[in-house]
Formats: sequence, C-alpha cells, structure tokens
Amino acid sequence: MAASGFAYMGLSLSDSRIVLLAAALTLVAPAAFPEPPRGRAQALAALASTETAARLEAIVWLANHGGMADTARLDALLRDDNALVRDYAERGLWALWSRTGDAALDRLMARGVEEMDAENYRAAIATFSEIVRRKPDFAEGWNKRATVYYLAGEYASSIADCGEVLKRNARHFGALSGLGLIYTQLERYDEALAWYRKALEVNPNMLGVEFNIKSIERRLEEKRGKRT
Repeated sequence: MAASGFAYMGLSLSDSRIVLLAAALTLVAPAAFPEPPRGRAQALAALASTETAARLEAIVWLANHGGMADTARLDALLRDDNALVRDYAERGLWALWSRTGDAALDRLMARGVEEMDAENYRAAIATFSEIVRRKPDFAEGWNKRATVYYLAGEYASSIADCGEVLKRNARHFGALSGLGLIYTQLERYDEALAWYRKALEVNPNMLGVEFNIKSIERRLEEKRGKRT
C-alpha cells in the first residue's frame, strides 16, 4: 500500500495521476522519446513496440483517452519485462477504472474521494452510494464505497461491496487485495491469504501484498509452533 495504507482498494490512485505521467516522460530522456501517439490506432500499435519509451507513451495515451475496452491490453503489460512499463500499466488501469464516462458522476467521484481523504466517512459513503445508484454497472463506484466501509470498520459491508466489484471486474486487483485486508483485520488468515494470492495472480507487482502474505505465513507458523 501507499502511505495512506489503503491504496490496494484504489484510495490513493486517481485518474489525474496518469496525466502527470505524460509530463514525467519528458524528464526521463527527452531526446530519446518518440512523438506521442496521435490516435488510438497508433497507441495500440505502440504497445507492441520493442522500445520502452514507445510503450510508455502508448499507455499514457490510452489511460487518458481510452476506455474499458483497453483494460485487457494494459492488464497484459503488468507482466512486461520493464518495471517502469509495469508501473505505468497499473496506474493506467486505475485511471480507466476510475472514469465514469459522465462528467457529473466524475465530479461526484472526486467529491467522494475528498470526503474519504478528510475522514468524513458518512458523507463519502453517501456520495459513493449515489454513484452506485445512478450507475450500478460502474465497478469503481462499488470499490470506492468498499474502501470507505473498510476505513470506517464496517467490514461486512466492505466485503459485500468488494463482491459487487468482482462481479463487474473479476480482475480488479484492488478489490481482491482489499478482501485480503479485511479478512486480516478479522483474523481469518487462511481466507486473507487466499485473496492476497488471487490478487498477485492478477497483478504480480504488488509488493505490499507480498509483504502481507509473508507476514501472515510467519504468524501462522508461529501459531503452529506453539501448539507442538
């Protein structure tokens, strides 16, 4: 997780962060970077490039201009040979997941995140509930509400909302790892391990999840040692 401790469920990764990556690209090696894609066809072609810079530019373009149909392509890049490409692909997925396609709902999403960051959990739950009511097929609305329920200690409600996320987006590694967090809090460690491992199957780059798995395994090993 990030410093907030809850990035698995998407709290700290917003749609705007991928936009900043476009500017960051020029800081890496300005003279070496290609021209950004001028459209979807160029972006899709660049994803298969052997040049790291071209793949990064393509990810940024798709994150800012693409849609849910592009998630499978970014999902594949979570296993790219280059660590920076993997990181951009993960951020790009969060960007695509977080966009509703409706300007009014996007504003509500931003308000809900602000309320959550301010620890105004009742208001955030109400805001994300309105998003879920207006657009029930939007998985990230459920995921954000699951996150707030977790932060508020309402674990049963968070589990239920994570289930709704996975009905709509079975590869949502934020919800998968979020379930691991919840079951850890409930001290149901075998279930927590199962969810964490599912999250890593989807996104093998989640170092925090790996750490949590090792921590739980040590805890279970110590318990077994005390019984013998």
